[in-house]
Amino acid sequence: MTTSTRGAARTPAVLVLEDGRVFRGRAYGAVGETFGEAVFSTGMTGYQETLTDPSYHRQVVVMTAPHVGNTGVNDEDMESRKIWVSGYVVRDPARVPSNWRSRRTLDEELDAQGVVGISGIDTRALTRHLRERGAMRVGIFSGDAVREDSALLARVQEAPQMKGANLSAEVATTEPYVVPAIGEKKFTVAAVDLGIKGMTPHRMAERGIEVHVLPATATVEDVYAVNPDGVFFSNGPGDPATADHPVSVMQGVLERGTPLFGICFGNQILGRALGFGTFKLKYGHRGINQPVQDRTTGKVEVTAHNHGFAVDAPLDRVSETPFGRAEVSHVCLNDNVVEGLQLLDRPAFSVQYHPEAAAGPHDAAYLFDRFVSLMEGQRA
Repeated sequence: MTTSTRGAARTPAVLVLEDGRVFRGRAYGAVGETFGEAVFSTGMTGYQETLTDPSYHRQVVVMTAPHVGNTGVNDEDMESRKIWVSGYVVRDPARVPSNWRSRRTLDEELDAQGVVGISGIDTRALTRHLRERGAMRVGIFSGDAVREDSALLARVQEAPQMKGANLSAEVATTEPYVVPAIGEKKFTVAAVDLGIKGMTPHRMAERGIEVHVLPATATVEDVYAVNPDGVFFSNGPGDPATADHPVSVMQGVLERGTPLFGICFGNQILGRALGFGTFKLKYGHRGINQPVQDRTTGKVEVTAHNHGFAVDAPLDRVSETPFGRAEVSHVCLNDNVVEGLQLLDRPAFSVQYHPEAAAGPHDAAYLFDRFVSLMEGQRA
């Protein structure tokens, strides 16, 4: 429930975590109430790309950077058709945005899209709480939605949890569409949309790839109806343990030996397709400053992340799978979480992070070239 009001900045707001901790501030964006999983993002820029990333569906994002909204909102940096976060938490909103591309304030955009937020709270304290206790359900209440804390806590504890949530079909396209190659067309890729970001097919188009974006409900027959040189599985929200259909489709692709690339949710789908399990991280990785090592080269990259689940695969050995040998290709240097997989006997690999990386960094852009190399090798 949301209502729009120009006086939001002066309207009291309350944030209530499911363990009972309460933060009080001022409304930011729309006034009303919202629920979701409280997570924090450590990026100091790129808030517009974060807000419009479908992987944040049903999550309330806490920004660790204290100043948010400084560059306003433009019409070029959207990663999808709308804002997907269910709520937004900032410490000090910009009073006046300053950027030559800015068309409106972030506050105005949140209000226009009905996104309930809160400002003026100690986001550092909230982030420390989530790091210690883990991501949890949360509610933001402002205006007429504010009640006694105990009543608000009861509402939060009734909200659905992220574990067990099957969400990709809620954010994916319902109809196929094509992103044409930029310049000479070299390859055709079928991209299964589980919550795809707009920059991903663009990065492929820059490399001469015509991308056919298919709904999350696409079948193996739908994938091969476009006569693809490669198949891509995108990022997306929810618990990978619920994604039985994408896992089945990916197994069909692996059986045919078509070059395959997965990002984020696509990495978890590959893990499950190979027989590995997945698990929920305590508080996840979100931001544009996460260190990852490419174990195939030894190179360390600064990377963009947005995931709360991970693949449970052994780091110390090559694994036998129904599709040949597999190994962990990338690992997070903060906590040794699996950040990439590759098959040694078939042309397939995936990463848990975001090499398309709008608003950056771009250390991992080479992964799209690696995908191209797989398709070139298969064609040869």
